[in-house]
Parts: sequence; structure tokens; C-alpha cells
Amino acid sequence: MYRLIVFFLLSAVSVTWAQTDDKVDNYLEDQFYVGITYNFLLDKPVNTTQRNLSYGLLGGYIKDIPFNSQRNVGLGIGLGYAVNSYYTNILGNETASGIEYMVLEDDVDFEFKRSKIETHLIELPVEFRWRTSNATDYKFWRIYTGIKFGYVIGARSKFISDTQKISFTNSDIRKFNYGLTFNFGYNTFNFQAYYALNNLFDEEVSLLEGGSLDLRPLRIGIVFYIL
Repeated sequence: MYRLIVFFLLSAVSVTWAQTDDKVDNYLEDQFYVGITYNFLLDKPVNTTQRNLSYGLLGGYIKDIPFNSQRNVGLGIGLGYAVNSYYTNILGNETASGIEYMVLEDDVDFEFKRSKIETHLIELPVEFRWRTSNATDYKFWRIYTGIKFGYVIGARSKFISDTQKISFTNSDIRKFNYGLTFNFGYNTFNFQAYYALNNLFDEEVSLLEGGSLDLRPLRIGIVFYIL
């Protein structure tokens, strides 16, 4: 995977050096972005449900590197920040022997209000970009697809019920993650999807009742691009 990152970066450098045609209008598109997503969890354990609004917020900067003289096909390499929340009926608790997880059934003897895991990430999106833009038209179609790498800089579990509150820092969240991205839209509003290729937790994390906790994020939402 690290070789793949190096390949993309070297490709970007070589393309930048290749842009020597001074006759082309030197315009760039979609360099800043902000977005909001709804976060699904795939591969959930039996009886696991999502509750409340599992959301994500993201923003950052992308270097636009055109491939052709029309500047409507190119590569984007960026740096951004994202915060993602996942609300479920999974209770996490920090004990002397480590962090323990269990799925709360419908017949529990207390009513819980919410249980969530929140992550903060530094992200590196790499996109192949196609659009119908030109130097004067600011309303155009776009399709951007690629891969996004992320590094978790902070993660926290929070549980609130009628009788107790639990909050602790998660040390078992997978630090390095990556997934496929697809962005499609026209003008201001654009559809965005991210499909994780690895799990939210480290491989050894499991439930008290047995079974691994192989939760895998799928994030779908909208993104706004700014020149």
C-alpha cells in the first residue's frame, strides 16, 4: 500500500513538470472542498443496529493537476480533515484487562440514550478527475473517482443511559485506513460515496459474547467544491 502512495505522488510530480504549454489558459478547478455524509456500518454482528444520526464532516484542499490542454481531465491529490460518528447499540467499556464490547439487546434492564464511536482523521484523497469545464464556465458536470487514505489521530467512545455515562479514548481503532471514493454532480451539489476496504477496528477486537467486530464504514453524502 505504501508503494501505491509513492506511485501516485511520483505520477503527480511528473505530470506537473509536463505542463509546459504557455498557450493554455492556466485555470484550475475544485481546489477546496467541504462535505457532509451519513455513515453506514457494514458487516455488523447479529442483532447490531444503527441508531440516531451517524454523520461525518470533512474538508480540505486538493491540488488540481490537468492532464490535457483542455484541462478537463486530470489528477487531484489533497490533504484534509474529517470527523465521523457511528451510533449503534454496541456498548464499549474500558476495564483493567482492556476494552470490552457487547451488543445491547432489546430486553436490557435499563434504557440507554446513545452509544457512539467518534473518529478524527487526517485524509489524503487521490482522484482521477473528469469534468466538462473550461476557463469561463463555472457550471459543469464532474466525475471524480479514486482512493482515499486516512490516518486516525483521535478516537473516543461515549455511552449515555438513564443511570450511567461512559467515555474513554479508543486505542483499538485501526490507525491507517483506505477506501474507494466516487464523486458525481453538477455545479454546486455533488454526490459523494466512500467504501472502506478495511475495518474500523483492529483485527483482534471481538465481542464479549464471541465473534469479531469487523465493522466496515460506508459513507454517503454531498460535497461542495470551491475554486
